[in-house]
Amino acid sequence: MTIDNVRQSLKHTFGFDSFRPMQEEIIQAVIEKKDVLVLMPTGGGKSLCYQLPALVMEGLTVVVSPLIALMKDQVEGLVANGIKAAFLNSSLELDEHQDIKEQLERGDIDILYVSPEKLITPSFQYSLKKWNVQLFAIDEAHCISQWGHDFRPGYTQLRTLKESFPDIPIIALTATADKTTRKDILAQLKLKDAKVFISSFDRPNLALNVLPAKKRIDRIITFVKKRKNESGIIYCLSRNQTEKVATALIQEGLNAGYYHAGMQSHEREKAQDDFIHGRTNIVVATVAFGMGIDKSNVRYVIHHNLPKNLEGYYQEIGRAGRDGLPSETLLFYSLADVVLLKRFATESGQPHLQLAKLDRMKQFADALICRRRILLSYFGEEVTSDCNNCDVCENPPELIDGTELAQIALSGIARTDQDVAIGMLIDILRGSAKQDLMNHGYNTIKTYGAGNHISPEDWQEYLLQMLNVGLIDVAYDQHHALKITAAGARVLKGEEKVRFVSLAYIEERAVSASSKESKTSSKRKDAEEVLFDMLRDLRFSLAKKANIPPYHVFTDKTLDEMARDMPTNEEKMKKVSGVGDKKFASYGKLFIDEITKFIQEKDKAGEKIQGTTQDITYAYYRQGMPVGIIAKERNLKSMTIYGHLADLYEKGYDINIHDFIDKRDLKKICENLKEKGVPQKLKSLHERFNGTFDYDKLRLAVAYYRRENMKQGVIEYK
Repeated sequence: MTIDNVRQSLKHTFGFDSFRPMQEEIIQAVIEKKDVLVLMPTGGGKSLCYQLPALVMEGLTVVVSPLIALMKDQVEGLVANGIKAAFLNSSLELDEHQDIKEQLERGDIDILYVSPEKLITPSFQYSLKKWNVQLFAIDEAHCISQWGHDFRPGYTQLRTLKESFPDIPIIALTATADKTTRKDILAQLKLKDAKVFISSFDRPNLALNVLPAKKRIDRIITFVKKRKNESGIIYCLSRNQTEKVATALIQEGLNAGYYHAGMQSHEREKAQDDFIHGRTNIVVATVAFGMGIDKSNVRYVIHHNLPKNLEGYYQEIGRAGRDGLPSETLLFYSLADVVLLKRFATESGQPHLQLAKLDRMKQFADALICRRRILLSYFGEEVTSDCNNCDVCENPPELIDGTELAQIALSGIARTDQDVAIGMLIDILRGSAKQDLMNHGYNTIKTYGAGNHISPEDWQEYLLQMLNVGLIDVAYDQHHALKITAAGARVLKGEEKVRFVSLAYIEERAVSASSKESKTSSKRKDAEEVLFDMLRDLRFSLAKKANIPPYHVFTDKTLDEMARDMPTNEEKMKKVSGVGDKKFASYGKLFIDEITKFIQEKDKAGEKIQGTTQDITYAYYRQGMPVGIIAKERNLKSMTIYGHLADLYEKGYDINIHDFIDKRDLKKICENLKEKGVPQKLKSLHERFNGTFDYDKLRLAVAYYRRENMKQGVIEYK
């Protein structure tokens, strides 16, 4: 059992030619029976770090996973690659449960997924001691830490695992854990001498965009309409918002569903299943949705509201572009979000920690420098250059002098004894005649109507900027009244100036982000885009027939490579990333046929695709067409077609040479070639036989001779 065995499994089972960063070092540590902690971004290839060792090590790998849906999805993906995998959880019928246990008794399963609650039961641990367990993999390991953003009490029971199985190595894996959480994971799992691997958090294929909440439904609709055939997740803060946004999308003819904790369990399961299987393209959800999703072809993630911390935001956007293809993220950001999230943080069990995390989230949303640098620095990763794939890099912000506007707002707050909330302040500044405002006498203060030249939405934006630069604060225990800070007092007195980001710039950036074309499809040429759609349709029909998610047939990245390279035989198809032996046996020829059909249709229409002319000839040959008919169909000379067939035969294509030259003639020509060598020009060979054989037969005979003898290195050129 060596890393070379692992490389063979990587290619033949998963169809990948090389490891991703850090995978090889992690796997080496695992097969050396070391405890390991892996911190790697979503889509970075964490799962392969225990799946590959499981294939080359004797015995059973037990994977702890928090959600039934995630177990089911991962097992389906492994089985599609020909791996003996199963799960044990409450979704199974009694007879299914018993069947899997019998397979485990026989040693017929390599990878078993279970919940933490199942793993720590005495009866299950008794069974494990009989099943030759060789590795425990703890997925979503941050769930064990109270410092993590997704603490799950069930995971804390895993503390006893090392005591019960001291000689079995543990690999703990997570995509999001700061230094405190990492230390806690190691302590909770009692991994004293573990090797810790921290991969880069950078997901360069994700474009980062932050937009004002103004017109967000309209902007979301515009954005999604340009990506009708692509999968996306839209996160909302409340259940009501998920249904409202989903309804707006459906009314625009978009294929959307929603998911939140208030739905019946069977409704949630259906919503998730429809999304995974491609029956629904868009799911609008609360943050309860996603951990059970291993869908590789999510092309965008939209946050309808500001997330409460950067860990959650990072994990949620990480659900886009897991296949490595260009994908997009949009975050809509409003003053109301900040006020609500600050209240939640203040009322939480850890107010100081949660408020500090929210402040870092706001710093990211307010960024005037590369957003990726801010995001990565939060996770302790130093970045020295801008990413050029975020809205700040693409459209550097324009700053204006906001001192006068800030003074108007601050004056309004001061003249109302710092006793009004945002909505009332805006009404005062705009000179509203609302009864409540009049009853308080706010229409008599000097600032009343001083900002009537600015719309309510724009005032929201300016007040948000004032809050974020520390000029004002919100008193949550005083009905969200606005308070002037020390910095705000200095601006009000004219002692300091303040600069705002231009609202015209913010609007321009918002329009640009919501109306631009899909980053994935825009990288494909027209012909590639048409073929990609054909292959995607074929994938969907095959997945539907097998009742599996489409990405378990082939990922978008694999289809993208097929559309670009247009493989038309087994050798070329197996060079495509993601096409392993089992996948080729199940689907390879169907996709080759679809690609061939596309190339032929283009050829008939007179649209030549560079590098495919011989493949078109081969496709016609496979259909049983004679050379003369192929030549006529392709508007080429027969001599050219024979040349194609000779080249293809020499490359190893499945062509019966005896369709064109009988065995006696072939033997005679080959004996001559063996005796006198292969001439540089075919004319010389033609002259050797005094014109007895035509050029087409000679060309095919030379191809036959070369193919049969090239491996032995015996060909001699004359």
